[in-house]
Amino acid sequence: MNAIGRLFNVVQNASGVAIPLTRSGGVTFVTFEEDGSTIATFTELDSRGVETEQALDVNFEPHKGPGIGGTWTAMAEQDSTVDLGDDATNDSMVLSVNAEQLSTGYDQVECTVDGGVVTAIIHDLTVQRDPANLASSIVA
Repeated sequence: MNAIGRLFNVVQNASGVAIPLTRSGGVTFVTFEEDGSTIATFTELDSRGVETEQALDVNFEPHKGPGIGGTWTAMAEQDSTVDLGDDATNDSMVLSVNAEQLSTGYDQVECTVDGGVVTAIIHDLTVQRDPANLASSIVA
């Protein structure tokens, strides 16, 4: 079996997309912007529509690194808005959100970037399937 469907699923262009954590243990977001000026904002949502969208209230431990590959460097712990800080050398950042970090009643997380791109890697899948048989990665 391929890694996709067994280990992870991917949403390539994930900025502003609600990623459900109902069939996975977490999601890792990877951002890239050529000049390293990315600001990423995180919100949590309720797919049932009972709870209102709100800032994800966790302390992130992001890492930054060159978009062309290289060493990841720990960034200062940040809250629901993570700022890469105009770092032209380290123009990519990565951080994870685990399902248990969401508030009670919430089952989706959204990362919105002010520029560049963000990819969501949904991991720790609760059900493993061939890629063609995966449920939609954007439907709770």
